[in-house]
Amino acid sequence: MKRNIVIATLTAAALAGGTVVAFAAGDDESAARPATGTNVRVVSDRDDDTDDRSDDTEDRTTVRGSGVSAAEAIAAALRHTPGTAVSAELEDDGADAGTWNVDVVRSDGAEYDVNVSGAGKVLGAYRDNDEGDDDNDSEDRAESAALKGAKFDAHKAALTAAAKGTVTEIDADDDSGAVAWNVATVKAGTTSEWSVAVDTGKITRVQSDED
Repeated sequence: MKRNIVIATLTAAALAGGTVVAFAAGDDESAARPATGTNVRVVSDRDDDTDDRSDDTEDRTTVRGSGVSAAEAIAAALRHTPGTAVSAELEDDGADAGTWNVDVVRSDGAEYDVNVSGAGKVLGAYRDNDEGDDDNDSEDRAESAALKGAKFDAHKAALTAAAKGTVTEIDADDDSGAVAWNVATVKAGTTSEWSVAVDTGKITRVQSDED
């Protein structure tokens, strides 16, 4: 009798177009058996594919961008604090994300850290009073002298490298024996480093995440 009632209920539900999840009980069995029907939900492999894509995304470099480019931030910093821009770096984490830190050396040799907001507004300029050793000071002075009046200054170097991706950092580098601009860019999640000659503006890739 119980079997007839269950079968009748399932049949009525199927005719009504509903999805049925039921258990048929035997006369002498207390264990339930899943009923088999045409309305069966099949779990696809797409969830696994989504997880794989998420893992790939996490492996990529993510940059919280700024409303102004590196070149624009450098220009704003120099309007506020005239001198020679020797580096610029984009903050991409924490409360300062989207803010640029631009190092400017004035004509008297004083170095300032100029903070530029994502809207291009100068938030402040702070003199760097850290005293390093004589060797480092000498190297810094040599770099500043090489960059002062360079045909491709930090602003132009940033514009040149922008063709390769979003510029996130630029600074002077003399590891090769000659001062050049070292620029970091991000494009399609890949970080690359470039060298930009201060005299010709020639850009050369140094390395990439894909290497």
